[in-house]
Amino acid sequence: MVEFLEQWDRELFLFLNGFHSESLDFIMWHVSGKLQWLPLYVILLVILIKKYNKSVWVVLIATALAVTLADQFSVKLFKEVFERWRPCHNLDLKEVVHLVNGKCGGRFGFVSSHAANSFATAGLLGLFLNRKAFVFLVSWAALVAYSRVYLGVHYPADILGGAILGLFIAFLVFRIASPIMKHFHHA
Repeated sequence: MVEFLEQWDRELFLFLNGFHSESLDFIMWHVSGKLQWLPLYVILLVILIKKYNKSVWVVLIATALAVTLADQFSVKLFKEVFERWRPCHNLDLKEVVHLVNGKCGGRFGFVSSHAANSFATAGLLGLFLNRKAFVFLVSWAALVAYSRVYLGVHYPADILGGAILGLFIAFLVFRIASPIMKHFHHA
């Protein structure tokens, strides 16, 4: 069963990674970046300040906690435990992977830290905002996560694992931060 899933994951990776062009390379490289999303973060901050006013600090600390947990867990509990090679480091695939700008990242890819961090951020902020924001932000996180497959640095299962981890952490941190937020927001 595990061999079947790995084969399916490899084939899906090759299929998704195979759709490339110069313009998409440029777009996906930037989608995967961090600074490019600064305007979105500023807009979200403004919306959060309008909604929560002085208690917005609870959301900011919760977000920092969620991202820290997602980032550290994705490495310490997954990458360093499972040691699954990234497709761009896999000797069986190295010659057929479309790798953008020659950037591959560390040796191991399960789970994707980009996906875990993006989904933790998106899920948590969406929970603090509303259902529409949640859907929008999770869609944004999915685009960021897909860019990692497009760039040749993660298998789809790496992305799925990172998404599940990130959302789990988002819900967990929200459960902890929500009562704190209610206390300070209504005080």
